[in-house]
Amino acid sequence: MEISYNALPPERRRTPPPKVETFGKIRTDHMFVADYRDGAWRDPRITPYGPFALPPGAACLHYGQTLFEGAKAFRHADGEVYVWRFDENMKRLNHSASVLMMPEVPEELQLEGLLRLIDLERGWCPEKPECSLYIRPLMFAVQDMLAVKPSKTYIFCIMLSPSGPYYAGGFDKAITLLITGRYHRAVSGGTGTAKCAGNYAASLRPAGHAANAGAEQVLYLDASNTYLEEAGSMNHFHVLADGTFVIPQFNDSVLRSITSLSVLELAAQGRLRARQEKIALKNFVEGLRSGEIIEAGGLGTAAVISPVNRYLFEDGSSLIVGDGKIGRHSRDLYELYSRMQFGSVPAPEGWLRRVPSYEK
Repeated sequence: MEISYNALPPERRRTPPPKVETFGKIRTDHMFVADYRDGAWRDPRITPYGPFALPPGAACLHYGQTLFEGAKAFRHADGEVYVWRFDENMKRLNHSASVLMMPEVPEELQLEGLLRLIDLERGWCPEKPECSLYIRPLMFAVQDMLAVKPSKTYIFCIMLSPSGPYYAGGFDKAITLLITGRYHRAVSGGTGTAKCAGNYAASLRPAGHAANAGAEQVLYLDASNTYLEEAGSMNHFHVLADGTFVIPQFNDSVLRSITSLSVLELAAQGRLRARQEKIALKNFVEGLRSGEIIEAGGLGTAAVISPVNRYLFEDGSSLIVGDGKIGRHSRDLYELYSRMQFGSVPAPEGWLRRVPSYEK
């Protein structure tokens, strides 16, 4: 499918900021858009970033048929821009679409739209460590209707955001998680494995509760309040005294973090030790108290590896992880992963894709 360009003339394009310190606040000049109607994707185009015209009856505003993804691109020492593991984002987007009864977006359309957009906007990709060109694909239903059923029309869009660390201070500032059975992110048989807007809307109240308690996020439990699942914006991990990373087992109420999948693949290649298992809350607490668990944190595209140094509980008690400092195993993983993303350490084949230059 041929992608059309409606790009701003050079004199109307903005100058990218010399440095980026925040996450997700800046937009580039353009976005990629395609429309779904009559059973097919049509009119793929690159156009100036701007608002969409939606009717008040658009299905996305009433029934939550909205999904999104999060990926990153990095500028390497050779000056080129490389996209990190977007193949996994494309697969997950289409999985989310199947959960929400939305049409799949062909991977060829997703990929070419992204590469052509980044090529046009490559000057916006930061160079500073811990900074990236954050990629946000999204799809939403636009049919004007009040019946509760899947829409027949959709918009797919990719927007870009030059971004700094997700949490202020980046990797070097450990965070606190609240463990609570008061709220649940998702339950078996629901939309837990989909990266959909409704899951994140439901996380806002628990996140506010955590903030009031002095934590950055909630570490959710399963519906029985027995097993660890994931944090609000990332998967969870802990590190045992022998240096093994342990990630809670995926199920149908957990979003599969691409960072978690990458860590498990690196372990399979012998570059670190990691495994998944079903983790009972009581065993996790005992491990923190005994010192068997020496480090902990979160894994996600936005936060990358985010160390956790303290857990709060609803009764007001708390537990410190290890000695309360960022551990060497978490730091080694962060440095390995970041160096692969920036190209200073070889990444597994296919994990990085260089953005080509297109004739326009």
